[in-house]
Amino acid sequence: MALRSSLWYSGNDRNSYIHRAWMRRGLPREAFEGGKPHIAIANTASDLTPCNSHLNEVAESVAHGVWEAGGVPLNLPVVSLGETNVRPTAMLWRNLAAMATEEMLRANPVDGVVLLGGCDKTIPSLLMAAASVDLPAVVMPGGPMLTGHFRGAPLGCGTDVWRLSEEVRAGTLSREEFLRSESSMIRSRGHCNTMGTASTMACMAEALGMTIPGTAGTPAPDSRLLERSHETGRLAVELVARERRPSRVMTRGSFLNAIVTLAAVGGSTNAVVHLLAIAGRLGVDLSLDDFDRTGSGVPLLVDLQPAGRHLMDDLFRAGGLAAVLKEVEDLLDPEAVAVTGRPLVEHLAGAEIWDESVIRRRADPLLPDAGIAVLRGNLAPGGAVIKPAAASPELLRHRGRAVVFESIEDVHARLDSPALDVDETSVLVLRGCGPKGYPGMPEVGNLPLPAKLLEKGVRDMVRISDARMSGTAYGTVVLHTAPEAAAGGPLAKVRTGDPIVLDVAARRLDVDIPDAELAARRPATTGYAEPARGWERLYVDHVTQADRGADLDFLIGSSGDRVGRESH
Repeated sequence: MALRSSLWYSGNDRNSYIHRAWMRRGLPREAFEGGKPHIAIANTASDLTPCNSHLNEVAESVAHGVWEAGGVPLNLPVVSLGETNVRPTAMLWRNLAAMATEEMLRANPVDGVVLLGGCDKTIPSLLMAAASVDLPAVVMPGGPMLTGHFRGAPLGCGTDVWRLSEEVRAGTLSREEFLRSESSMIRSRGHCNTMGTASTMACMAEALGMTIPGTAGTPAPDSRLLERSHETGRLAVELVARERRPSRVMTRGSFLNAIVTLAAVGGSTNAVVHLLAIAGRLGVDLSLDDFDRTGSGVPLLVDLQPAGRHLMDDLFRAGGLAAVLKEVEDLLDPEAVAVTGRPLVEHLAGAEIWDESVIRRRADPLLPDAGIAVLRGNLAPGGAVIKPAAASPELLRHRGRAVVFESIEDVHARLDSPALDVDETSVLVLRGCGPKGYPGMPEVGNLPLPAKLLEKGVRDMVRISDARMSGTAYGTVVLHTAPEAAAGGPLAKVRTGDPIVLDVAARRLDVDIPDAELAARRPATTGYAEPARGWERLYVDHVTQADRGADLDFLIGSSGDRVGRESH
């Protein structure tokens, strides 16, 4: 097999001389001889992405494995998006990170790649890039942090931030006590310890077959993470030898396995837009309706925040993702393979549940039907999603009066006003926060509740938006409403006082006014100024709606490796 890197390094002409000579800063001559594959380590380590700050250590273990297997490891820092720091939202740059990584893989003399990610957008962007360039690739997730404690109770990062901050607003927790919890929330290296988006996407990578089975959920400080990193480096060399590419691993069956997994673990709604985007890069036929069809009837087996009680290190000690998938093995595609070359289901044979309070048996689920529900109606002709596992059961069928906010700034300005005309039966509607509208589709869909209702003991209300919400969040929240208001969707025509009808069982989301009246209304404007230049301008002009993964329209579809023309 002719290695891709040999196009740069083989031969005795001036250009091959230049390529080898400039890389000889530590690489021996043998690195360019004997058919040694060059493996990029696409590394999202960054001090400004705190959940990924330990990935340089992980990269070292990967490199040891690559050397041991006869390859040449090459650290390749790529765009890193820190969910907690980047403003206005990391999602604005997911597609940019994917595009930049894709082009760097395509442009450089590498034969395969190990994808190191952890924070919410890093694994999705890396998988999108790998899908587009289609070089042999494997994911090594950075792992969740260990559980911190406050006043003797475990803290779920993200989920307990929302909970405790609402208690402050309700007057049941002092601000001083709230701030005391800050140093306890983040106990160690690693990403969020709830089943938020970071944990979810690590599980999705494994369900798609793109990690060594048994990797997802290994805590970041656990020495077994470095052991698995070494093994992943070794496997990357094998992937090149066997030409095992993402397009051979991530098939339609793999994506359906991911949807089953998403329901069984109670994963983040953000996985919907990420999986759609990854499938779009491969040209795999996957639609929003597949999430409802395949996820419907799948039980919730993992008792983790935000849908349950426990946290990620509990899931790992209880048997991990493999034990969960073993319980729903009959729902998985038996032919979908992992990067090992064997069907994913073959790796489940020895899986055991060691703590049934964390991982429930199929016969005793946390919820019998936990799939992401896809809603349609005159408010969401392109679809909207809700996570029933994180919602209040009594609100899954609800009729209430709309209270409309034009932007998240409008929420901040008016939500806690005593004059706000709202009660616990109202439906909070937020618009102007979709892919184009903000832009970037920020995680603001889990609107805080009005202070005067919190003081009355109200802890959940129906909320509807064209935004996303954090995977660590909870509540009866309808998200990703498509088309969004800024793209002319019906959400732009809703007025305060309109009756909103939510019926999750019937998969409906409607404003109960005559169709003719809705059609005749002029849409509201959010007042957000469209960007004039740069990435934001390109993004707004080309981003698709949430039901297509919010990717850029010109990046959808299989691309493959195209070695550029040589020029010096």
